[in-house]
Parts: sequence; structure tokens; C-alpha cells
Amino acid sequence: MDLEKIEKLVNIIEKSSMLEFSIQEGDTKIKMSRRGSAEAPVQPMTVNVSAASSQMEEAEDESYITSPIVGTFYSAPAPDAPAFVRVGDTVKAGQTVCILEAMKLMNEIESEFDCEIEAVLVSNEQKVEYGQPLFKVKKLQA
Repeated sequence: MDLEKIEKLVNIIEKSSMLEFSIQEGDTKIKMSRRGSAEAPVQPMTVNVSAASSQMEEAEDESYITSPIVGTFYSAPAPDAPAFVRVGDTVKAGQTVCILEAMKLMNEIESEFDCEIEAVLVSNEQKVEYGQPLFKVKKLQA
């Protein structure tokens, strides 16, 4: 992964409300985290880049559900309705996990595989980019 891609990732994460982010491309693994609290100003983001072969802490079945489009993230079908999924939920392939609004069109985003939701990485009504991770998931064995 080149420096330009890393800089773009840092910019995307800085503009989002995510506190942690990790991505693996080939044998390169990048982890970013933002430290801070509501009362204290957010401190600069730390970026760690390491080879995946030297750091095997994440399971092979860990993955992400990413945004297929640029739009606005909605966790529920209506403001007063419960969220489609929550941390700890088991999701089946084809199950709706969120809605992304793009150009006044509501697009239901479905899981491509059976998984368990480990983390919701974006806030409700947050703007998301193409390819941005929305959910950290653990793939389930068939």
C-alpha cells in the first residue's frame, strides 16, 4: 500500500466519527485509532503499519461490510424504529444491515455472507464514502 492511499485513509477517518479502524491489503496491515473523550479535545490519530505475517492477532474469519456507494448511513428504516442490526447480532446472507441514502434514493444494504456483528463503525446519519467499512464482522462457518 502506498503513502498516498494511507493519507487518503487518514483523511477519511479524521472526518468520520470512528474511533478505530483497521485494514489489510496483501501482507500489509494498517490500524488507526483516535483517543479522546467528550470533555477533552481529540488527540492526533495514531497510524501503525505492520506486516500481517508478524502480527496474527486478528482471526482469518474477521471481515467488514463496506459501503458500495457514497451516501448517508441510516441504521434503521425510520427514526423511531429499532436498528436493523446491533453489536452481537447474527446476520444471514441477504439480510438488510442498514440503508444508504444517495441522491434521494434509499438503498438497502444486505450482508453478502453469514456473520456476527462485532462493531458498528459509523454513526446514524453520517456521510460515508465508497468502500468505507460500515460494520466489523466475524464470518460464520457454513
